[in-house]
Amino acid sequence: MIAGPGSTLWLLGWEIRLSWRALIGNRRSVIRLLAFGFLGLVSLSIGFLIALPLRLVTIPINSTSVVIADAVAAFVFTLMLSQTLAGATDALYTRGDLDLLFSSPLSPRKTLTVRFLAMATTAYASFGLLVAPLLLPAALLGHPAWLALLVVLAALALGASATGLAVAVALFALIGPRRTKVVAQVMAALIGAAVFLTSQIHSLLGGRGFQTASQRMLDLAQHARFHYPPLSDLPLRAALGEPLPLLIFVVAGAGLFFGVSGWLSRRFAADASAAKGADVGAARTSRRTVVAFAAGAFAATFRKEVRLLRRDIALMSQVLLRVLYLLPTIFLVLRGAGGAQMLVLPFGVGLLTFMSGQVASSLTWITVSAEDAPELIAASPAAPTSLRSAKLAAGLAPLAVLLVIPLIVLTALAPTAGLAATLGCAAAAAAAGMINVWHPVPGKRSEFRRRRSGSVLLGLALAFDSLFIAVAAGLIAAGQLWGLIPAAIAALILALMRRSPDQIADALAASA
Repeated sequence: MIAGPGSTLWLLGWEIRLSWRALIGNRRSVIRLLAFGFLGLVSLSIGFLIALPLRLVTIPINSTSVVIADAVAAFVFTLMLSQTLAGATDALYTRGDLDLLFSSPLSPRKTLTVRFLAMATTAYASFGLLVAPLLLPAALLGHPAWLALLVVLAALALGASATGLAVAVALFALIGPRRTKVVAQVMAALIGAAVFLTSQIHSLLGGRGFQTASQRMLDLAQHARFHYPPLSDLPLRAALGEPLPLLIFVVAGAGLFFGVSGWLSRRFAADASAAKGADVGAARTSRRTVVAFAAGAFAATFRKEVRLLRRDIALMSQVLLRVLYLLPTIFLVLRGAGGAQMLVLPFGVGLLTFMSGQVASSLTWITVSAEDAPELIAASPAAPTSLRSAKLAAGLAPLAVLLVIPLIVLTALAPTAGLAATLGCAAAAAAAGMINVWHPVPGKRSEFRRRRSGSVLLGLALAFDSLFIAVAAGLIAAGQLWGLIPAAIAALILALMRRSPDQIADALAASA
């Protein structure tokens, strides 16, 4: 035992253990561990192949390298901030264990500091595990100082956790508990997509996308009159292992974290208590008028699911991130059609098709599997097939509303590409929805981010089916009829995943 019960390390260990369980799932954890181990070995092998030619390379400290290092640091910090802001919101509204922790003999300040430190650890692990397979071989082959990048990532994670906490508390003070739940989730999604959307501004306005943005940045750095500001080389020098910059970076990150967490922990505790009753107060002040029931089980279920989607803005904001990636794709496809860019157009059609399948997968899981009262639905006199069809239609309806006008415009500009995109998006969305219907993964809406933790096969089937349909749509948009081959493969995957109504009922009974 590293530390005794009630200590900071003891609490942190339990927080990390909970995060690890959420990652690997409670079922089939051995399979997931083996899969992670295999991916780790493959990543290390690739890392050695990349590090081998880098063993004699020395990274210079000049304007170009400083600008690149600063841009990468800002990018990583932005993604970490998105993750930690979502984690702070999850701690306030979703987990529901803060009251229990505050009633324990432990200090609330210690409890919250450990909770925030666990958030920083989770954000750090996301990037640390990504770069470690390259840094470890590079360290063994002659660049041990490069391991300092792992320390820099830890400092960035601490700073991002403190910033996410400060933003959550500030939102609570400014707009109240009910609105904070929605706004914080939307902000997390927007921050996570900010780099991608920024890189696409030039594409949407007529440029060459991320290459244009990055090229302009490098051109500025290489200009003879450009001199990077003081201290802007700190991230690069710290990542290269220079002792003083590394120490400054670590002290800044740790100081910001412990200063903010200590300063705001009492306020965060009060906010957590207020958040617990936010939804109750919302129910009491509802002024919705009574309306007539829809005729038939299908219509009533469809209306109910659409209304639940519309009400649960916090949950829908988690789908917003994928929608944000979908919108620039739509503009790129329309721009390619208008300019007759024959290479951009098929690729855009394929990307639009694939993203449609991913968004449909998220929406239909919410309507099909995230049922708050499954026992009530199972006991109803309505036919299960009719109920599942209504839930599927409700999940696909928002995507259809989003795509209908762009697809009509695309068909008018480029009929072949428009027809391919329409059929591809419809097929990818319907396939994702039907797979969710045939293989339901029951869960709560609060478990949206962990909905695939129990089935690797299901996740692969959803991804590859959308991928093959996207390839088929792109090839058909380019006038290549042999695009029917990947379409046939996608149909085969769908046929293999199909279940009868009795099999669906048996699967639901087994998971109950």
